[in-house]
Amino acid sequence: MWPFRPEKTLGQHGEHLAARTLKRKGMKLLATNYRCPSGEIDIIALDPTTRRESGRETIVFVEVKTRSDDSYNTPESAVNASKRRRIRKAARYYLSRHPTEQYSIRYDIVAIVSPPDAKPQIKHIAAAFTSNPDPEAL
Repeated sequence: MWPFRPEKTLGQHGEHLAARTLKRKGMKLLATNYRCPSGEIDIIALDPTTRRESGRETIVFVEVKTRSDDSYNTPESAVNASKRRRIRKAARYYLSRHPTEQYSIRYDIVAIVSPPDAKPQIKHIAAAFTSNPDPEAL
């Protein structure tokens, strides 16, 4: 989906790239742009590759951050403590409404730097933060 298509916002473009990246890694998308009274989650995916090591598949809550450049801050640095709390709250809402007891839970970030005149750089940060609301954890 490169070059960037002007009818999409930078964020929409990034979410598309993130979804494609996760699918290439073998994940199954369960929801995109999941909205609930507790907040919003960009992507919810199922990672079956964790079954080999832990005996359980993993539900992954993914925050996508896209920037046109990272000269001042990395995209992932925007996922601060407040944002992590909102993601955890929305994830708890999702988990309370779906049969998920047999799954592990993980929080990932997909950080994308997509300059207008160059190929995007995509970084998937698995287990970027924990379900424990430790304010020091990223």
